[in-house]
Amino acid sequence: MQLLETIFQKREMFQNLALLLWNSFGIVASLLQEIIVVYPALSPPTLSLGASNRVCNALALLQCIASHSETRTHFLQARIPLYLCAFLETDDKAKQFEYLRLTSLGVIGALVKVDDPKIINFLLENEFVPLCLHNMTIGSELSKTVATFITEKIVVDDAGLAYVCANADRFYAVGAALATVVTSMVDQPSKRLLKHVIRCYLRMSENPRGFAALQTCLPPQLKDGTFNSCLRDDPSGRHLHQQLLVKMTSGKKGGGAGNSAGRMSWG
Repeated sequence: MQLLETIFQKREMFQNLALLLWNSFGIVASLLQEIIVVYPALSPPTLSLGASNRVCNALALLQCIASHSETRTHFLQARIPLYLCAFLETDDKAKQFEYLRLTSLGVIGALVKVDDPKIINFLLENEFVPLCLHNMTIGSELSKTVATFITEKIVVDDAGLAYVCANADRFYAVGAALATVVTSMVDQPSKRLLKHVIRCYLRMSENPRGFAALQTCLPPQLKDGTFNSCLRDDPSGRHLHQQLLVKMTSGKKGGGAGNSAGRMSWG
């Protein structure tokens, strides 16, 4: 739609663009129509680069709404993030699909930048964790970074940590995705991505069962000095890394009292 394209191109000129988008008749519906119209091109993967760019422009405007304090709650109540699931589920690595996944992750990332339990509960209830793990596994470095950031924000929340540690399948699914990210950084480390990964592991270690599991499944690359040079000039990163190593080697759980690591199990 020409109007949406014009708004996207001139979005920096608008003050309170999120309020304008949300309160203008038909705009959000038009943005959603831009998304829905490409669903048939996702499987089999026939999406053109031009169509992908148009959808990404619409997603960028939705991200604006998701970021604004006065429209964020309405955005969530309308369950608009659910329209992005079809994009996040794709696995074609062509750039038009990668753009879709990355821009969709950006919308969710904008939501979780605010510490709001309602947002985390929405993501948990609608199974966004597996979608993040999927993108951590197949995405570009940037997609991995945003997906891991979202996962970090989820596990930092008490409900998110409880969800991940509720059973072994969930915990090890998260652990496997994090391990895949770690392995992907061996040849081309990313400080930002590495710190998101370490924060996830640190938070998961605060759950007694999670701590016990990490004793055996923490990637060896985090323990053998692989990333020392990457973090050499990053004091905060070195501190996080050292904190994780000390916790794992000292045998001290971040949570309350419990059984020793060898006896911890999921009930």
